[in-house]
Amino acid sequence: MADGAGKPKPAFFIAVLAVVAGLVGLAFYRCNAKKSTGTGSGSGDYVDPNIVKKGGSNGSAGSATAENPDPNAPPTTVTEYSFEPATTLPEVPGTAAYESLGKPRVVKFAVNVWAGWAPIIWANGGSAPKKIWKDAKGGEFQVQLKLIDDPVAMGNSVANGTVQIGWATVDMLPLIVERLKRDPRTMPRVYQQIDWSNGGDGIVVRESIKNVTDLRGKTVVLAQNSPSHYFLLNVLLNGGVQPSEVKMKFTKDAFQAAAAFNQNKDIAGVVTWAPDIYNLTKTGMGNKMLVSTQTANKLIADVWFARADFARDNPEIIEGLVRGILDATDDLSKNEADKQAVGKLMDDFYSLPPGTGGGMLGDAHWTNYAENRDFFLVASNPTNFERTYDTAYRLYKAIRAIENEKLPFDKIMDFSVIKKLGAEPKYAESKNEYEFKFTPAASNEVNVESSVLTKTVTINFFPNSYDAYKKVPAKGGAGEMFYDGNVEYTIEEIAKLAGSFGAARIVIEGHTDGSMKGSADESLVRELSTRRANSVKEALVNKFKMQPNQFTVNGMGWSRPADPKDPDNHAKNRRVEIKVVPAEAQ
Repeated sequence: MADGAGKPKPAFFIAVLAVVAGLVGLAFYRCNAKKSTGTGSGSGDYVDPNIVKKGGSNGSAGSATAENPDPNAPPTTVTEYSFEPATTLPEVPGTAAYESLGKPRVVKFAVNVWAGWAPIIWANGGSAPKKIWKDAKGGEFQVQLKLIDDPVAMGNSVANGTVQIGWATVDMLPLIVERLKRDPRTMPRVYQQIDWSNGGDGIVVRESIKNVTDLRGKTVVLAQNSPSHYFLLNVLLNGGVQPSEVKMKFTKDAFQAAAAFNQNKDIAGVVTWAPDIYNLTKTGMGNKMLVSTQTANKLIADVWFARADFARDNPEIIEGLVRGILDATDDLSKNEADKQAVGKLMDDFYSLPPGTGGGMLGDAHWTNYAENRDFFLVASNPTNFERTYDTAYRLYKAIRAIENEKLPFDKIMDFSVIKKLGAEPKYAESKNEYEFKFTPAASNEVNVESSVLTKTVTINFFPNSYDAYKKVPAKGGAGEMFYDGNVEYTIEEIAKLAGSFGAARIVIEGHTDGSMKGSADESLVRELSTRRANSVKEALVNKFKMQPNQFTVNGMGWSRPADPKDPDNHAKNRRVEIKVVPAEAQ
């Protein structure tokens, strides 16, 4: 997804994961957590074949001890919430306030300069309202594509009704909602995902920058409150770097950001999009790509939305648009000649030099029906609409770009058309084609030194246990509770990270405390830490149906305390670390 004159993009927040037993404010963070479907050890669950669980039971390391039992460590309590996959869209009052479609009916659909819109450009035969579309009842309508790159201007056009349909990335929606909710008739109704950014966005840095932590104290230039901003914040926070530790220099758009980076060698990095990310990393420039959406391939999702009053009045047209775009997506994915033809249509519509449109096509992955179904309807999908929208809101709230309380995602997401089409074999039989295929790899086969970021998370493992979902008696004898009440939230945050970096190898490193140094068998300690890493992997695979081969586990024992200055902080040391290693670095 491109920003600025191509595509502005807003932001994302991942809450700090170093949670310990007794964390104040747990209920706030738990409010979006999903009810657990199991502990990773039930019948039919995935069990990693690389670790043999010998000795002990229920996640115990066996009769010998690797850590000092700590019976005084207090367990925490949680409140669990279940997810009900039903929309609660509010009613739209009053008469319509958008421009009349006229006769013949012409729908005005705003887009920006971006490869993701190729399917609707192809379905429409260009930007002009020439092709006849059919609505759900067989009625005819036409589409006029309006090029409105500036998201503020696009939002104004939706608000005043001169266009009925607008473009967005999901991470932009909290800001769009904030502007449009003044009139319930203009509130967005999101119906379809168009694409995932597939390499078109990237963070380019100087050669001296090896990973995300090297950006501390450095200057990075980018477009503010854009998907580029969202991309950077996502990477920083997942890498343990606070945004305040990086000097952010803001420009109006991504093009200006790239120019500033190119002209000023004191700037360490830039967040921009194609073709600048490729031009800036040419041989001899002294720059390199730190990470792009080719690795973080499920981070930036493009969608389209309708005004609420237009959606209310024209459900048949909405369905006709979804069908037409999905059918065009299938055409383009199967026919190379069609791709070449749509590239020429993009050159004309976007006023690009000949051949540029065709060269942009690889920067986006157009999402078919199966991928839309997974995005909107599958609650266990770690990179679905709900999670992407919620994390974007949390970020904007944290940086005070939004002051009001969050509008729930099911107040703007309308999955009724996607759900309806699932009853038709034509769509129901489609397959998700955007799953990166990993081959099994041992820990020594993955170059962890090439990781772009390391995320430290604390799962408060019970001493000598590798069961992430360990239960202990509740205070007062009222049943059982998780030893670490934050474990489900923590596992979900790891799943979102791994899902967003869907083309990267995820290395899970397990650690133990050093409370038994000098008396415990070091091989037992390493085995316990390996089992802890595997318990996290099993939870990710079982609850979120993630690919086992994406994950590699490694047991570090007590060799690397979380804080070398505080090596005896045993609760902090009983942890896992998550490393993101791009496929090209393996």
